[in-house]
Amino acid sequence: MQDHERTQPPWIADERASLTAFLQYQRDTLEMKCTGLTTEQLRKKAVPPSELSLLGLVRHLVEVERGWFRKILNDENVQPYWPRPEPGLFSEWDVDSADPDEAFRVWHEECARSRAIVDAAGSLNDTGHYGDEVYSLRYILTHMIEEYARHNGQADLLRECIDGTTGE
Repeated sequence: MQDHERTQPPWIADERASLTAFLQYQRDTLEMKCTGLTTEQLRKKAVPPSELSLLGLVRHLVEVERGWFRKILNDENVQPYWPRPEPGLFSEWDVDSADPDEAFRVWHEECARSRAIVDAAGSLNDTGHYGDEVYSLRYILTHMIEEYARHNGQADLLRECIDGTTGE
């Protein structure tokens, strides 16, 4: 993976531009945390007893992007990218033989699809649903910022344990 620069969110912008810019900043942060590592390092579960790895976080966020933007907001019938080994288990965390190039390719594709869905939405008040629950685009974007920020905190700790790299 090549070096990755983050685009700073604008200091003055409307609500939609602010939310989408902060989400992209969080996406860029995850990529930055993974830059320059080997396959083995990306797979490493560096904070025992946790099963988390940087590659697992990327694969998980593929599913989060697909779920919130394509399934819930866009009402697409999408299945998990990585089939579950059995009900209740999530295969995105099973990274022992996972291919980082595939994971990053799929993640970039899902992020691009998510951006296109958001761009096509009429307003932040557009809604999607999961079962009986209804969510606005505003809620989804805010939740996605929170989701990435939480996982980026985990990525900070994983990266520091892997090679000592720290920083924002």
